[in-house]
Amino acid sequence: MIVQQLDVIGFGNAIVDVIARSEEAFLDRHGMRKGGMTLIDEARAEAVYADMGPGVEISGGSAANTMVGIAALGGRAGFIGKVRDDELGGIFAHDIRAAGVAYATPAASGGPTTARCLILVTPDGERTMNTYLGAAQHLTPADVDANAVASAGVTYLEGYLWDPAEAKQAFLKAADIAHKAGRTVALTLSDAFCVGRYRAEFLNLMREGVVDLVFANEAELTALYETGFDEALAQLRRDVTRGVVTRSEKGALSVAGEDLVMVPAHGVAKVVDTTGAGDLFASGYLHGFARGFTPEESLKLGALAAAEIISHIGARPEQGLKALALENGLRV
Repeated sequence: MIVQQLDVIGFGNAIVDVIARSEEAFLDRHGMRKGGMTLIDEARAEAVYADMGPGVEISGGSAANTMVGIAALGGRAGFIGKVRDDELGGIFAHDIRAAGVAYATPAASGGPTTARCLILVTPDGERTMNTYLGAAQHLTPADVDANAVASAGVTYLEGYLWDPAEAKQAFLKAADIAHKAGRTVALTLSDAFCVGRYRAEFLNLMREGVVDLVFANEAELTALYETGFDEALAQLRRDVTRGVVTRSEKGALSVAGEDLVMVPAHGVAKVVDTTGAGDLFASGYLHGFARGFTPEESLKLGALAAAEIISHIGARPEQGLKALALENGLRV
């Protein structure tokens, strides 16, 4: 039996976020769909970047953000994702390691540059993302660290990385290794438009038991089942061992068979930037889940981490999440 060395290992796009405040007129001028995530090519990335106001550069990527949150809660987290051996690739690797996350995926020496996500934050706190995936979409099965996956309590897969064919194979390889080691495999649906592209494949992963635990927000869940929330939740109960659903200001819930647990959203003085809210919610929940906490405790940790992240610009915690949890009477 392989000894558990990590609580959670995440697979996802290794991206550097460039975050800037923006008026809605900027989105209109560039034909952007507010609140969504759009994949762009390198030329458009350069054009939008040139027109953006002053920005903050910080390592991002959905699953990477989640792993950083777990480390901030005192958990043992690892990440597998591809960068190029360029300046942004160096920034990504430095940032995630400095946050306490184990990261050893070899950088590509050729091919596309490191991925970046250009994030425009409008005055209402909503974020609109324009993502150039670059090197991130060249993750292959050869990049899967079998020992790390087998030693992790949970393997967490990012739905955004389901686009490239080789990354899919890496996902499936990781899930197989995790299950053979008796571990849990989790999937985040990532984005309602991502769900629209891969609805049948995501449902197949759930129904065939490739994934055990699914994270979704309300829009992603209803997009997955193309129905209203209540019916979608009923379907989710049937299709996966455990489902976790976030509902913004309405809080969050988890379902497992007939069990349903709900918690309210954690209060926040002002919503500054919703970037990373779902990612950090997953951090709190996964940290609790991996440590054997109750669903209610895990949901509350998720709600707390999400509240911290939406109170400032950027998708990485600015406060010590472990101390914050203890201040709020939550165990970590």
